[in-house]
Amino acid sequence: MKRSVRRRHRGGKSFPPRHGGSPSKGGKPGQHNKPHGKPSGGKSQEEIDLAKAYAIRAQTEANERKRAEQAAAEEARLRRERKLKIQQLLEGKVLNKADVEHVRHFEYGGKIRRVHVDADQLKAINAGELAVIQQQGRYLVVTRELAEQVKVIDVHQVALLVEPGSEGSVGEDGVPDDLMW
Repeated sequence: MKRSVRRRHRGGKSFPPRHGGSPSKGGKPGQHNKPHGKPSGGKSQEEIDLAKAYAIRAQTEANERKRAEQAAAEEARLRRERKLKIQQLLEGKVLNKADVEHVRHFEYGGKIRRVHVDADQLKAINAGELAVIQQQGRYLVVTRELAEQVKVIDVHQVALLVEPGSEGSVGEDGVPDDLMW
């Protein structure tokens, strides 16, 4: 014998007992009412197309990231090779001296930099016979010919290279007028 149980809804109202079926349609238990016209997979064609579009987009973005990483790695490798070539080129040819009394100021990288030189080197730098190369955070005095070779490898490493004959802007003390304070 079946017992009829009255269920209470949250609002306090009681409802008559159900006798099987879907809660909304009154059908048999386990029976699902499927709307007609949808694929049996449960997803509409729009949902499938959208999922494919997202997958294609994700793949494209992953490929772009991979290409960017490869390009960055290649650029880093080329930069290391250039630095190594310049280091080998400068080996034993640097004219910096330990005991010097003059400082030559110059603009490099948007800032005023300085290199310590003697009186003869100062005149030669201002005449364009010597140049200054930036290597591993140091400023190295080198010959003009060597600076031209470095310039071919990496123009950004040449910190100071005065063009010969442009001495008109150099003051009496050997320092360019625009760098006098």
